[in-house]
Amino acid sequence: MQINIREKAPQESAQTEFFSRKSMVKSRLVLGIENEKLIYTIADVNPPYEREVHIEDTDYGFSGAPPTVFFAEVDGKLAGRIRVLTWWNQFGYIEDLVVNPDFRGLSLGRKLLERGIQWARENKLPGVMLETQDDNVPACTLYASCGFVLSGFDRNVYKAINPSTRETALYWYLIFNS
Repeated sequence: MQINIREKAPQESAQTEFFSRKSMVKSRLVLGIENEKLIYTIADVNPPYEREVHIEDTDYGFSGAPPTVFFAEVDGKLAGRIRVLTWWNQFGYIEDLVVNPDFRGLSLGRKLLERGIQWARENKLPGVMLETQDDNVPACTLYASCGFVLSGFDRNVYKAINPSTRETALYWYLIFNS
């Protein structure tokens, strides 16, 4: 099996609508504060439920530059994507990270995230930030394992989209030391 991470070609579309963004939620992060730092535990969800993230291919970074897109390919087949850009506060921002369900379990999410971190370092940014949800435990554990620190949350950010949602937005940061 050959895995390749490459930058999107100028004439190539960044769209990945054919990827399923469905997943089963079996657990969620339960937040707390200890010594002025956010902490969390992982709790089972009963009953488990299916979630689907609807994503827009819209750029929100306000920096004027479009996002840089990297694709993961497995044996020449499109398997994942990461979109990174310079955010308004000069951090690198992971706008979207998705792995096609047919290719999950191959560490493609990690490889794409590492490429996004490398991009931020190459662009001399002070670090990387991203946002995910408390019911996306696989993503949260990936970010933590790559050195990201849970630094903020917002319980209301999704209420305009779905007033009955219980999802909490989580903000993760990886700040470079040098």
